[in-house]
Amino acid sequence: MEHYKNLGGDSNVVAYEIEAGEITVQFGDGSIYLYTNQSAGAASIKEMHRLAKVGQGLNSYIGRVVKKGYAKKIR
Repeated sequence: MEHYKNLGGDSNVVAYEIEAGEITVQFGDGSIYLYTNQSAGAASIKEMHRLAKVGQGLNSYIGRVVKKGYAKKIR
Protein backbone atom coordinates (compact mmCIF):
# COMPACT_ATOMS: atom_id res chain seq x y z
CA MET A 1 0.00 0.00 0.00
CA GLU A 2 1.05 3.57 -0.60
CA HIS A 3 1.30 6.08 2.24
CA TYR A 4 -1.43 8.75 2.13
CA LYS A 5 0.10 12.25 2.13
CA ASN A 6 -2.59 13.77 4.40
CA LEU A 7 -1.90 17.34 3.27
CA GLY A 8 -4.79 18.64 5.38
CA GLY A 9 -3.21 17.11 8.48
CA ASP A 10 -6.40 15.71 9.98
CA SER A 11 -7.26 12.65 7.89
CA ASN A 12 -8.02 9.25 9.32
CA VAL A 13 -6.70 7.66 6.09
CA VAL A 14 -3.12 6.38 6.40
CA ALA A 15 -2.61 4.31 3.23
CA TYR A 16 -4.29 3.27 0.00
CA GLU A 17 -3.85 0.97 -2.97
CA ILE A 18 -5.29 1.78 -6.38
CA GLU A 19 -6.29 -0.92 -8.87
CA ALA A 20 -8.49 -0.69 -11.96
CA GLY A 21 -12.04 -0.08 -10.80
CA GLU A 22 -11.24 -0.27 -7.10
CA ILE A 23 -9.36 1.24 -4.20
CA THR A 24 -8.31 -0.25 -0.88
CA VAL A 25 -8.11 2.21 2.01
CA GLN A 26 -6.42 1.74 5.39
CA PHE A 27 -7.62 3.92 8.27
CA GLY A 28 -5.84 5.06 11.43
CA ASP A 29 -7.46 2.36 13.58
CA GLY A 30 -5.90 -0.33 11.36
CA SER A 31 -9.11 -1.19 9.54
CA ILE A 32 -8.86 -1.81 5.80
CA TYR A 33 -11.78 -1.49 3.37
CA LEU A 34 -12.11 -2.37 -0.31
CA TYR A 35 -14.27 -0.05 -2.43
CA THR A 36 -15.17 -1.09 -5.98
CA ASN A 37 -17.05 0.29 -8.98
CA GLN A 38 -19.85 -2.12 -8.11
CA SER A 39 -20.08 -1.15 -4.43
CA ALA A 40 -19.54 2.62 -4.57
CA GLY A 41 -20.10 3.51 -8.23
CA ALA A 42 -17.53 4.19 -10.93
CA ALA A 43 -17.68 7.98 -10.50
CA SER A 44 -16.95 7.69 -6.78
CA ILE A 45 -14.04 5.31 -7.35
CA LYS A 46 -12.58 7.67 -9.95
CA GLU A 47 -12.84 10.57 -7.49
CA MET A 48 -11.34 8.47 -4.67
CA HIS A 49 -8.39 7.63 -6.96
CA ARG A 50 -7.87 11.33 -7.64
CA LEU A 51 -8.11 12.35 -3.98
CA ALA A 52 -5.76 9.56 -2.89
CA LYS A 53 -3.12 10.67 -5.40
CA VAL A 54 -3.48 14.32 -4.36
CA GLY A 55 -3.26 13.38 -0.68
CA GLN A 56 -6.17 15.48 0.53
CA GLY A 57 -9.92 15.06 0.96
CA LEU A 58 -10.25 11.27 0.76
CA ASN A 59 -11.47 10.70 4.31
CA SER A 60 -14.09 13.44 4.11
CA TYR A 61 -15.26 12.25 0.67
CA ILE A 62 -15.76 8.74 2.03
CA GLY A 63 -17.68 10.13 5.00
CA ARG A 64 -19.85 12.50 2.95
CA VAL A 65 -20.47 10.58 -0.27
CA VAL A 66 -19.41 6.93 -0.20
CA LYS A 67 -20.36 6.20 3.42
CA LYS A 68 -20.87 2.42 3.76
CA GLY A 69 -20.40 1.77 0.04
CA TYR A 70 -17.52 -0.64 0.50
CA ALA A 71 -17.37 -4.08 -1.08
CA LYS A 72 -15.78 -5.69 1.97
CA LYS A 73 -13.96 -5.03 5.19
CA ILE A 74 -10.58 -6.73 4.89
CA ARG A 75 -9.48 -6.02 8.46
